[in-house]
Amino acid sequence: MSALTLAIDASTYAASVALVQGETLLREQTVTMRNPRQERLMPAIAESLADVGVREIERIVCGAGPGSFTSLRIAASIAKGLAVATEKPLFAISSLLLLVGGTPATHTEGRWLTLLDAMRGESFGQLIEVTSSGVIREASELRVVREEEIAVLARTMHAHTLGPGRAIDAAPHARGVARLGAHPSLRTPVDVSSWEPDYGRLAEAQVRWEMAHGRSLNARPE
Repeated sequence: MSALTLAIDASTYAASVALVQGETLLREQTVTMRNPRQERLMPAIAESLADVGVREIERIVCGAGPGSFTSLRIAASIAKGLAVATEKPLFAISSLLLLVGGTPATHTEGRWLTLLDAMRGESFGQLIEVTSSGVIREASELRVVREEEIAVLARTMHAHTLGPGRAIDAAPHARGVARLGAHPSLRTPVDVSSWEPDYGRLAEAQVRWEMAHGRSLNARPE
């Protein structure tokens, strides 16, 4: 029997949880991360596991970004905590791959310029292909793209734009793991003690601090 996987993604303000067995989606849920009164991701995970119990999970998969700094940190912290508590392996996979994997419109062969908000009038962008055999793979490096460059880039890549507010309006979803079983990211677990999401760029607060102090936040003062 295929491994029972708990998948989590919070690269945008719409976080998602999915319970997947092989290529079969058992349960899924989407919650809003920007809620000042309560944290919703952990309760959604508890609801998803209500029927099977956390000890039945054989592995945990977390969306690795890029995307919202705060949301990604929350999801990563929960995923790492669950992995340590259950002694199960933790895997990390690009949230842009989950964007393609979790969107029904991409179930046919095609090229997708995946886009997520990077703020400052920019987006994180990456070309992802779906082959005729259904394999989902990266076809370019991750880059930061200015809004006015996106249309030209999509035409050059012969790709449809995919992401929140794009030609195909969708967000990354944890259910995408069901279509990504063959991806290399899901073959080797991460080191729970050292792994962090790929934020794509520094947090706004860190950028402002470094501008004000004239040095990197991680640099030791002389």
